[in-house]
Amino acid sequence: MKKYLLLAVIALATALGASAQKFALVDMDYILRNVPAYEMANEQLNQVSQRWEKEVNNLAKEAETLYKNYQADMVFLTDDQKKKREESIVAKEKEVTDTRYKYFGPEGELYKKRQSLMKPIQEDVYNAVKAVAEEKGYQVIFDRASSQSIVYATPRIDLSNDVLAKLGYSK
Repeated sequence: MKKYLLLAVIALATALGASAQKFALVDMDYILRNVPAYEMANEQLNQVSQRWEKEVNNLAKEAETLYKNYQADMVFLTDDQKKKREESIVAKEKEVTDTRYKYFGPEGELYKKRQSLMKPIQEDVYNAVKAVAEEKGYQVIFDRASSQSIVYATPRIDLSNDVLAKLGYSK
């Protein structure tokens, strides 16, 4: 009798624990492409990046010109003049490296600009995904764009348009 009661309790616990969890997918690339603020922020980042890249390239050209002039004049220069020119070339190359790092380094201006422009948009999208998940009772939502392991998923579980609607961009 005890065995049957134990088996019944185990079966009941297993049945309750195995209740189906609801999950869905969103395509973050699709969502972000349909958020105008994201596109504007991307364009602004591209413009700033191109301007800074042009500045770095101009400095690099200056360093290259200094070096070419040095090579052309080397036979006419004294040792002291050579040393001064070499120091100016090295200083200019260091300026190029420092400027590139300042703008494009891991904690550079471009990174900070991207954070300031993109973080609010990403937070809004995250909050919209979370709200849709809570409204519809989903425990897990996967990002189809970043998950390479999803080979196929039925469009019925794609909540991308619901998230866009929650953000105020109907599709």
